Amino acid sequence: MTSQTPVTPFGARLRAAMDARGPLCVGIDPHAALLDSWGLADDIAGLERFSRTVVEALADSVAVFKPQAAFFERFGSRGVAVLERTVADARAAGTLVVMDAKRGDIGSTMAAYASAFLDPASPLFSDALTVSPYLGYGSLKPAVDLARESGAGLFVLALTSNPEGAEVQRAVREDGRSIGATMLAHLAAENAGADPMGSFGAVVGATLGDLSSFDLDINGPLLAPGIGAQGATAADLPAVFGAAVGNVVPNVSRGVLKHGPDTAALRASAKRFAEEIREAVAV
Repeated sequence: MTSQTPVTPFGARLRAAMDARGPLCVGIDPHAALLDSWGLADDIAGLERFSRTVVEALADSVAVFKPQAAFFERFGSRGVAVLERTVADARAAGTLVVMDAKRGDIGSTMAAYASAFLDPASPLFSDALTVSPYLGYGSLKPAVDLARESGAGLFVLALTSNPEGAEVQRAVREDGRSIGATMLAHLAAENAGADPMGSFGAVVGATLGDLSSFDLDINGPLLAPGIGAQGATAADLPAVFGAAVGNVVPNVSRGVLKHGPDTAALRASAKRFAEEIREAVAV
């Protein structure tokens, strides 16, 4: 760590951004089919044009961008360089960046992953990082500690929208609590006493239906994929998230990105989703 300047915690910065701009998170997912639909080649030039267009179109209006690291990493070092510029440009424009890398490991390896994305000295430094706790929640400690130190946040996979997730996340421990519920409880403990909101969030799919059997009140954000192309709508959010709906950060990727490369169409789509979500989650 090179900076000694106190940083406002991610949870507080996210709350302010959600209140000012609405809670919409737009994914930056430059997969080959989407690049093609934009009339772009599946190469570095296409990747760069795509990412720059999304940031320039939306950075002054959405609360959060969520770049998917894999779509940049597949191009090797040149793709990672584009990701670095995308993160820097988005943050310089005032948009929070959640790096969707889903890192999870143990010991020094987890510490290295954390350093890559949560150390302000890193060119990939992001406001928050998605992480996988399925080597045990304690394996995330290096990331938790560095996030606290740097004012960043984490989004821990808890109840994901993919059908395969249930075989792990809904499995029941000897104490009768499911694995997903256990992760939520850990996060609630991390966020205890934080005001206005903690920095340690959960990934909870918007397509999962009634989740009233889970305690989603973790005093932290709930990153909710599934709006748009996966079938969930903004109107579904209150039924899925209940009293915790005010802390939901709905993620939309294809539903917005399919309107590119037209900048005006991207902005109009994001505005429409943001308005629908703001109305649905108003509490």
